[in-house]
Amino acid sequence: MPNESSAHLRLKVLAFDWARSVGMGILASEVSLPQTRFRADLVGLEVKNGGKTAIFECKQARSDLLKDAHDTQSTWAEVEVLASRLRNLESLIGEHRPDLRKGESLFPEFDAVDLSSTRHAGYRKLLMALAVRQARLIRGTKFARLFHWRTADLFYLVSEPDIFAPAEIPAGWGLLVRRGDRLQLERRPVQLDSGEDARRRLLLAVAAAGTRATARSLGMVFKPSDEK
Repeated sequence: MPNESSAHLRLKVLAFDWARSVGMGILASEVSLPQTRFRADLVGLEVKNGGKTAIFECKQARSDLLKDAHDTQSTWAEVEVLASRLRNLESLIGEHRPDLRKGESLFPEFDAVDLSSTRHAGYRKLLMALAVRQARLIRGTKFARLFHWRTADLFYLVSEPDIFAPAEIPAGWGLLVRRGDRLQLERRPVQLDSGEDARRRLLLAVAAAGTRATARSLGMVFKPSDEK
């Protein structure tokens, strides 16, 4: 992984060893998770015992954890409020600045308002606030979404010791903490039943990640279209 820190890589290596020790014989790092925009640090699959799947996310600092752990429900509520305020403000600006209307409709009251060049400070501030929260929903709710979607049967947060409070651990996720040169299971995950289709898709994603890694090791360029 480009620009990966040595601390993050160490956690991935330890997670790989831990997963093998508990019976996960198929493993790959940097796996693009099916039907999502997310990539997992490590994915493991059992060869026996029903073929359970597990996703591991490695966090070396508290800030890395919290940026991916925003609460989806509260963020959605904020987005809805801000979007409503933005629509109302755009309507008010359009009423007071008819010169900004784009002239796309026969009826001026139904015209779109071009606010790209306006210097309205309140509008810009509100637009930025909405963009920040929408970005959280797209990129910043990884833990909650993966668990809700049952992307795997088990989920593990892998971290350095003492970087966050217990209440900050994502709901349903287990916790593996580095103690010296090994990982210690400090909280067990909630075990889900992701279903056979989800397990098959995750297996294919692991195979694709392995193919990418092999191509890189051979000095070949692996294009996204090669996965289709």
